[in-house]
Amino acid sequence: MKLTYRPEIDGLRAIAVGAVILYHAQITIFGHQPFSGGFIGVDIFFVISGYLITSIILKQLVTTGAFSFKHFYERRVRRILPALLFVMLVSLPFAWMYLLPSSFIDFSKSILYSLGFTSNFYFHYSGQQYGAESGLLKPFLHTWSLSVEEQYYIIFPIVLLITFKYFRKYLIHILILGFFISLGLADWGSKNHPSFNFYVLPTRGWELLAGSILAYFEINNGHRSKYRILNLILPFVGLILIGHSILFFNDEMFHPSFYTLSPIIGACFIIWFSNKNEMITKILSTKLFVGVGLISYSLYLWHYPIFAFARIKDNTPSEYDKFEWIVLAIILSLISYFFIEKPSRNKNNKFKVILSLNIFFIIILIIINLNNLFNQGYKSRLIFDIQKGATYNYLTQDGKTCFENIKICKFNKEKEKKIFLIGDSHFGSISYDLKSRIQNFQFIPITMAGYFYFEEDKVVSVDRYTKKINYEFKKFNEIVKNELNKSENNIIILGGSTSLYFYKKRYIDRPVNWRPEFVGKDDLKFNSKLLENVFLNQLKKITKKNYVILVYPIPEIGKNIFNNTKNIKLFKYTYDDYLSVNKEIIEYFDNIELDNLIKVKPTKVLCDKNKNLCPVIDHENNSLIFSDPFHPSLKGSEMINNLIMKEIKKIELKSN
Repeated sequence: MKLTYRPEIDGLRAIAVGAVILYHAQITIFGHQPFSGGFIGVDIFFVISGYLITSIILKQLVTTGAFSFKHFYERRVRRILPALLFVMLVSLPFAWMYLLPSSFIDFSKSILYSLGFTSNFYFHYSGQQYGAESGLLKPFLHTWSLSVEEQYYIIFPIVLLITFKYFRKYLIHILILGFFISLGLADWGSKNHPSFNFYVLPTRGWELLAGSILAYFEINNGHRSKYRILNLILPFVGLILIGHSILFFNDEMFHPSFYTLSPIIGACFIIWFSNKNEMITKILSTKLFVGVGLISYSLYLWHYPIFAFARIKDNTPSEYDKFEWIVLAIILSLISYFFIEKPSRNKNNKFKVILSLNIFFIIILIIINLNNLFNQGYKSRLIFDIQKGATYNYLTQDGKTCFENIKICKFNKEKEKKIFLIGDSHFGSISYDLKSRIQNFQFIPITMAGYFYFEEDKVVSVDRYTKKINYEFKKFNEIVKNELNKSENNIIILGGSTSLYFYKKRYIDRPVNWRPEFVGKDDLKFNSKLLENVFLNQLKKITKKNYVILVYPIPEIGKNIFNNTKNIKLFKYTYDDYLSVNKEIIEYFDNIELDNLIKVKPTKVLCDKNKNLCPVIDHENNSLIFSDPFHPSLKGSEMINNLIMKEIKKIELKSN
């Protein structure tokens, strides 16, 4: 059953895809990113999909009493697969040229999971936080939303058909109940499991069901709103709600959650109340908006790999560079729309031929990417072997990562004395190597991205990129406090990206607004009060009963130069660079004198003060010391842990 074409919905698609693109481009105007809430474009797409898919299914059921799964999935295949496969195939040579083996492996996994409609689960379980800087370098991170929609396309028609056939009287009640259950789960999940909440269908379903409910009422009533005044006012209100969300939402908010109702209601207002005599409908129906809406799927597919590969090639792009990225995305989208999408959707082209071609290219992609996995990302592509120890691993126990695990991992449980490793992702990255060396102690790594131990809850941090919130950090902090309160005559290793937690102006080549939130009014100054009144006091407390190894800030080069061997060879990270972001915390740590406090300076092995250099490559072993701009590699971890182990052995001798 063919639906009546509504050009304003294509116009709404144009707003959605435009918001997403501007958000991912990180357009900056006068030092501010005005499209900080552009991610809600995906939520708008979900509403539109829910509305259109339900309209198609219900119209067919109402008019014929039956539903053709064959025709439904034929349309989905024609719509989704050809353009997606084309973008994947075109991206392969660029991945070969620009990605290091570890990133190339991740790239191949993301494609394979996308082909299986499960990339949303892959990105969640691989620890990829949407919006994080590392995610901007993953060419197919955006396919998580396609996987959510594809899962919806598989499940929803079956549920709707069964409900229509056996519980037709209660269909709208079931849709509304599903909406509220899913919304409630999303709001709860945003506070307790933000990553899982972001990526999965059960907590996104309410956005799709919002469109489904509109479709039900339209088909059941035989029309949309007939209230003239509302038809004139509410589309404008809807546009304001969407615009407000794009401009004023940000990564720190709970999402999806009750807050997300705002743009969803806005999209529903436009879909339900739009009419040909109303201004917003006329604007959205113009050739410009409709044209962008028609190529919105291709635009969505193309923009992210273009942006990712461009950032890998040059991670300090200008605003003009970003404008060029967008233009290139538009050009490639026009090509794929006219030469891939339209022919694939043309019913004059036999579906058997299109399906056969899709299967052929899927097989090609599977073979290529499995081959890449079996060959470990083809290390031989690089001019010399810099891959030894170029990655870092997080510890796992019972099949689950110990990093960010609320259920704390404990190794060598038979040992009485304990070593705690407490800190952020830096400590998560060194834990793998450290655990392999510790034999005479129970080893307890307690690490979470953006985490530094403060006993007082009021200074628990918030990390806008990893979407950690006060609530989640407090739960984690409570576990750490409970462990340390029971601890006597043990060793506590404390540290990480230490300066991050004591002053806000932070990181070379990073915007000032990348940082957790702190106590203190002036967010650009070193927070000595936090050190003196909070950190030092709790340090005094825990050193009374335990040995504390305080690890000074681990160097971070702050610039992505890991795109090819030439960049790595030429890049110089100096000790002065290190001091520029860590000088004050180093001076403060130097002045702390406490019994049972041992200090470890990673720069002793990672930097040469006399040469004013912190090398990225260990030329003696031809291996990388950093795995990415902000974390030590396995090799770097070994070097840091050599220092830590020396102190542990001294403590052992003293205790014996």
